[in-house]
Amino acid sequence: MPDQRLQSRLYQDDLSYYAALPIDWSRLNGKTIAISGATGMIGTFLIDVLMRRNAETDFQCDVIAIGRSAERIRARFPYADDGHFHAVQMDVSVPGACPDMPADIVVHLASTTHPRAYATEPVATITSNVIGLKNLLDYVCRSDAAHRGDGIDFVFASSVEVYGQNRGDTERFDERYCGYIDANTLRAGYPEAKRLGESLCQAYREQYGVRPVMPRIARTYGPTLHTDDSKALSQFMHRGLAGEDIILKSEGAQRYSYAYVGDTVSGLLYCMVQGKVGEAYNIADSGSDCRLRDLAALVAECCGVKVRFELPDEVEAKGYSKATLALMDGGKLAGLGWKAKYSIRQGIERTLRAMRGI
Repeated sequence: MPDQRLQSRLYQDDLSYYAALPIDWSRLNGKTIAISGATGMIGTFLIDVLMRRNAETDFQCDVIAIGRSAERIRARFPYADDGHFHAVQMDVSVPGACPDMPADIVVHLASTTHPRAYATEPVATITSNVIGLKNLLDYVCRSDAAHRGDGIDFVFASSVEVYGQNRGDTERFDERYCGYIDANTLRAGYPEAKRLGESLCQAYREQYGVRPVMPRIARTYGPTLHTDDSKALSQFMHRGLAGEDIILKSEGAQRYSYAYVGDTVSGLLYCMVQGKVGEAYNIADSGSDCRLRDLAALVAECCGVKVRFELPDEVEAKGYSKATLALMDGGKLAGLGWKAKYSIRQGIERTLRAMRGI
């Protein structure tokens, strides 16, 4: 992520806001939290929030940042001299992989999360969510966290995609809904792996006493997105900031739930601190529901460019979701006190400004 984003006043203000959320931070004080996918869009924001909490309050939380590249971790995070920050180079999908340091809470965020990768790295898409998850569940067991206290000790970042395609019998997915997924397709690897991952969490809960929670994440965006992210909204913003027209590779009638990365991270924290063991929670707010073509138009308006329509190439088409209506019901998480800070327009405008270094 370019330095101008890290230095952006808007980004820094967001870190302070989310580090002061009205949750019971005492449940995390003095704990060691291991986070896989540390350099991903959500992982980087979560780590920055925890480290900001350490810096601005009397908060003593150790963070273990797990990623495939120690060099990338060091380049991303300015905490090399901070005793609360620990970088661990590890590919979680390698069978038996496990950090040396024990952790009280493990947050599994490592996952392939964009269409081109689903098509070009289909095996890693599955293994990071199954083998990687098993490794980290074993890790929390070996850390003895599974045998202490009664709070959440494992957070598995699930996805809206576990719901599959809307069967036409609901407008919004609540946590009990189960839609259709054609398992005999390449694209099914991601949602099926997330479904199996949730089941694996429940199995470890029953057999080994792990205390998991499964936040189901909406389509997330924000200033921590990567330049190689092939999700439609990410590409809209990269092109718009470069002064290029937005390319829409469908009619844009798809209607999805979106979330600003800070609101996704706050949802994770609410699940971690106030969620119920074994439960799934949608991280979504109706103020960020949007049709894809309206999203393209919004980015184009903010960047002063136009929207053009093109057919996707063969690789892109393989990675696209078939779901055309995937709106999430966030009422269960709202019942814990969570609420989104930004609507879709506010979040997009803020992201684009932060990416410009404002």
